[in-house]
Amino acid sequence: MTTPAYILHYAPDNASLVIRLALEELQVPYRTHLVDRSIKAQRAPDYLALNPGGLIPALETPQGPIFETAAILLWLADQHGQLAPAATAPAPAATAPAPAATAPGRADTLKWLFYLSNTLHPALRMLFYPSVYIGAGDADQQRLRDQTRDNILRHLALLDAHWSARETPSILDLYLAPMLRWVQLYPRDSNRDWFDLSAFPALHRMTMMLEPRASVHAAQAAEGLGPTPFTAPQVPHPPEGSAL
Repeated sequence: MTTPAYILHYAPDNASLVIRLALEELQVPYRTHLVDRSIKAQRAPDYLALNPGGLIPALETPQGPIFETAAILLWLADQHGQLAPAATAPAPAATAPAPAATAPGRADTLKWLFYLSNTLHPALRMLFYPSVYIGAGDADQQRLRDQTRDNILRHLALLDAHWSARETPSILDLYLAPMLRWVQLYPRDSNRDWFDLSAFPALHRMTMMLEPRASVHAAQAAEGLGPTPFTAPQVPHPPEGSAL
């Protein structure tokens, strides 16, 4: 039996979902280790030794642990020569080949990967955890959430205008689709009237193309995501751990 090359430290329906999807698309051996957020296991010394920021995910590799979602994605794409969009339309294949460091497609991949990582993902964290960013009363936190929602809609409109249709998923698709899931689900105590995925047709098409894939089905089963995890997400019911 092949020994898994990777150990994914994860929590259900957290950013580790992005990495699980990538590992499933690559079809490489890996195993998972639950980081139980209900007991703040992400702050335990053994986990901080892997990810000193105390955030999820961390990926153990033969080259040592890696943290930060975008860094893990880019490393996996480079390591396996897959999952990064090429400069031209990909030929039919299981996954799209990764452009080399000097290839024209590399710059396009990097700019959108870092836009997702540095712009959209932090905005989601601000929406979900306003008290981390502003420690004032409920009214101030609500104002922050309202402004952040406006920002997220602007970010998604920009992405929708520039998103390229691909027959096979890339690290960009695998990163963005879970974020589109989360913005429809969280925070659980707020209304959803402000967001409509169908208002972003290119992004909506991307999520519809992803959902039938074996990688998504594997993640659905492992994390209890429901039958339409991106286009019509449901509150997760994971077999282990908690998404909270």
